[in-house]
Amino acid sequence: MSELDWKPGLYGQFAGLRLRPALDLLMRIGSLPDGGICDLGCGAGTVGPILATRFRGRQLVGVDSSPAMLAKAAALDIYDDLVEADVAHWEPETSPALIFCNAVLHWLPDHDALLPRLVAMLPAGGILAVQLPNQNQAPSHQLWHDLVDRHYPGRFDAQSGPGILKATEYHALLSQFGSVDVWETDYLQHLPSADEGHPVRRFTESTFARPVLATLQQAEQKHLIELYDAEIETVYPRKPDGSVLFSFRRLFFKLDIPT
Repeated sequence: MSELDWKPGLYGQFAGLRLRPALDLLMRIGSLPDGGICDLGCGAGTVGPILATRFRGRQLVGVDSSPAMLAKAAALDIYDDLVEADVAHWEPETSPALIFCNAVLHWLPDHDALLPRLVAMLPAGGILAVQLPNQNQAPSHQLWHDLVDRHYPGRFDAQSGPGILKATEYHALLSQFGSVDVWETDYLQHLPSADEGHPVRRFTESTFARPVLATLQQAEQKHLIELYDAEIETVYPRKPDGSVLFSFRRLFFKLDIPT
């Protein structure tokens, strides 16, 4: 496995917490025109079984750039097709009725161009549904950047990391194409105690910290993780049982194309 590839086992440790926003987004989706469902950025297929059940009888296609994640998704045997592709350049064979994007688009740049491109793939009555982590300015995420800048200057460019627009900017961008609904939710997540390290570190190292750690050698990664564990304790103190209450903000938007 490439060091830049995802580690499904580590990511899946918090599968329930990561699934909840996807379910909240799915609840906002109404009727659809004819066509299939695209799970864009499907990862290990966490949302796949739910999409397959909700939209039974429709073709379900998963798209992801990670071979490791796609291997996990294939083992579920619920997708009609799985495509290894860069989401930014993927083109569907036929117009999907729904493009469902759960925690993927924040890894991609230039949303001003990307979102109109996705919208153009949808038919009349189609829906684009997106959920994005909006946690970059929180201590849980900012500390990774602060520590790598402090101890390994020049190794990681923070501007290359995940970034998103403001909620009002997404509304302005998408409102020209149809009816837009934009909202944010703070999830107060209870992270159980971890066998090794701080629970917030375990939650973030498999996602947000992945590109940071990928710029370092193995010994340097270990050093940075130790520094993070020590400092994050002052921001998110553990309870006597080792668990942590961890507030995590997410941004949602849904676009309904006119019929």
